[in-house]
Amino acid sequence: MTTGTELLEGLNPAQKEAVETVDGPLLIVAGPGSGKTRVITHRIAYLVREYGVSPYNILAMTFTNKAAKEMRERLDRLVGSRSDLLTVGTFHAFCAKLLRWEGHHLGLNSNYSIYDSDDQTTILKKSMELAETDPKRYPPRAVGSVISKAKSQLWDAAVFAKNAQNTDDYFEEVTSKVYRHYEELMGRNNALDFDDLLMKAVQLLEAFPEAKNKYQDRYQFIMVDEFQDTNIAQYRLARLLGDGHQNICVVGDPDQSIYSWRAADIRNILSFQQDYPGSKTIALDQNYRSTATILDAAKNLISVNGQRIQKDLFTDNSKGSPVEVREAYDEGEEAAFVIAEAGRLVREEGFKAGDCAVMYRINAQSRALEEACLHRGTKYRLVGGVRFYQRREVKDLMAYLHLVYNPQDDINLGRVISVPPRGIGAKSMQTLSSWAENQGMGLFAAMQEIAAARLAGEPCPISVTPRAATAMADFAVMIEKLIELSQNAPVVDLVDRVVEDSGFRSYIQGSDDKPQERWENILELRTTAQEFNAETPPDGLATLLERLALVADVDNYEENDDSITLITLHQAKGLEFPVVFIVGMEEGLLPHSRSMDSEDQLEEERRLCYVGMTRAEKKLYLTRAFRRSVFGSSMSGLASRFLRDIPAELITSGDGGISDGSRQGNIDRAKLDMPPKRPSWNTWQAPTPVVNRDAPVTARPTLQVGDSVRHNAFGEGVVTHLETTSADTEVTIEFAGGVGVKRLLLSFAPLEKV
Repeated sequence: MTTGTELLEGLNPAQKEAVETVDGPLLIVAGPGSGKTRVITHRIAYLVREYGVSPYNILAMTFTNKAAKEMRERLDRLVGSRSDLLTVGTFHAFCAKLLRWEGHHLGLNSNYSIYDSDDQTTILKKSMELAETDPKRYPPRAVGSVISKAKSQLWDAAVFAKNAQNTDDYFEEVTSKVYRHYEELMGRNNALDFDDLLMKAVQLLEAFPEAKNKYQDRYQFIMVDEFQDTNIAQYRLARLLGDGHQNICVVGDPDQSIYSWRAADIRNILSFQQDYPGSKTIALDQNYRSTATILDAAKNLISVNGQRIQKDLFTDNSKGSPVEVREAYDEGEEAAFVIAEAGRLVREEGFKAGDCAVMYRINAQSRALEEACLHRGTKYRLVGGVRFYQRREVKDLMAYLHLVYNPQDDINLGRVISVPPRGIGAKSMQTLSSWAENQGMGLFAAMQEIAAARLAGEPCPISVTPRAATAMADFAVMIEKLIELSQNAPVVDLVDRVVEDSGFRSYIQGSDDKPQERWENILELRTTAQEFNAETPPDGLATLLERLALVADVDNYEENDDSITLITLHQAKGLEFPVVFIVGMEEGLLPHSRSMDSEDQLEEERRLCYVGMTRAEKKLYLTRAFRRSVFGSSMSGLASRFLRDIPAELITSGDGGISDGSRQGNIDRAKLDMPPKRPSWNTWQAPTPVVNRDAPVTARPTLQVGDSVRHNAFGEGVVTHLETTSADTEVTIEFAGGVGVKRLLLSFAPLEKV
């Protein structure tokens, strides 16, 4: 446990001021690498040690389990044994607890399930069937995205339907019908999705003053991390809890707001001072992470944006080496350079493989990087691959546990009814489902009716084969026994009984599909369950299911793994590495083509690049390719405009300098040990004029604004802008069919006038 005086030792003046500012609304603008987690935890400890606040009266919310875990570990050291009384966790975890405590006000059973994306998709597809919506015309993913955004704006199905009536958007009308069925099915399954956790928590506090007053009284001091990433629901939640006492401290940086596609609203942090008149703002502007050169490059990049809170980042770190910019012919050459250079840094400059991270805009870019790693025998880890808790056998066992905790959960019952096979076919399940719906009950309750009829010596109430009826009754009895056990036994004992009584162990170990690996995954899940043994049953099961439902890819990131990290720029938020490579620095990729028509989206793309650059501690590489195959189509593109935002004196580009688009790269391919190029059956196209690697093609179609053109991959479009340099012509084309705007080099682009 640390004393109040010790809490202030080693803090810079801005950090110290933030820790000592206790009363009233406070905005801490925390630049990258400025020690914000230290400030948050020391401020909480200062409230307890020096201000006499009970830990029970403090709430701290953040966005990832990884951040919450780090915060909790630091507070354990700073506060001591009383840290257990603090409420520290993610927004979703806090809302899940709140709804277990108070959800009865909304008619919600406390043993509700939290559905992951797979479960949500299952419910969504059923909802579309009920709404008679064609999934080919209206993709489930698009419909689900609209529903998710509606919930983030606190629109339930009724509100969304009302709003849809006032628009001319037919897609919204269709979605409103699906949303109504989705909401009904979720209720029937006693289940919530991630967006529901936030929306219903806000609905609870708004509709029931006694609940709002209870938690306003409890949480006298509130801290919100990564405030720039909050959506309307999260902002409203924080405001409802903090409005009574106004002791709300938010920490964030509008320059790092990169999640608008998840409904994050940068206006929440930009308008904080207007929303809380008399609030105080403190800027943490000393960077402890990056070299001066990397920081200066990032500062110049982000200074172009308009939606900012001004701050002047600085560092006492050394100048360091220049930012390295490399240009490759294609993504294969780019990937080969990156992996070869990482290997050189390990061999010659004392770095470890685990010090290196390769970041990219879209997941599809990882393919070339993975192939380069495999070719060179380089160990790598792909963040965002198949998550442990998404593996089939793990999800199957988790489905059993969900069903034991929430017997109304038809989705998870449907998942495990034939794992292992029991002689209950799809036709029997359809008969059961129809009968249950007519009776107004769930699938498990219907099976209980079958079991009760058997026990009473009565005929089966539904028309299925005797074998299926027996299997259904046996399944119901097994689950009933497991439910009874869950009320008294530690959660790991319940896991053991599920594995044995269901036949799951024999099913896995007798499988022809990697039985040893799959069984080891089950044992790993059992190890996780042991962490919750100390909780009184059935709370341990509830906490386990809640924790695993809310886990994210980055939560499983192990910093001591000595492998090169391949990760998207969005996933890299909150991480840091001695060496960072950002690949794909091209127009249409970074910035993404979808951002070209919106200044707000273009600013977010610049923030995304800024976030990637500021992950780097010692060395930063920015790479691009002249040609790139993405989703089966080959395209040529210009260097990203973001490269032009970085002063030339901060950059080195190897032997060749940075091209204006007329050259074929500054990477020595002979040194890369690349495999020979060979055509691929799924990317082969009819022969096109050969491009001389030593000089650009000079024969170009004569184009002017308004011309109609055809592209091999993008189809037909209209020229909207031309920009000619001494080396080449950049042509901007608005393509039809949802392709959108593309900027292409005329010397490379396979265009013809139509």
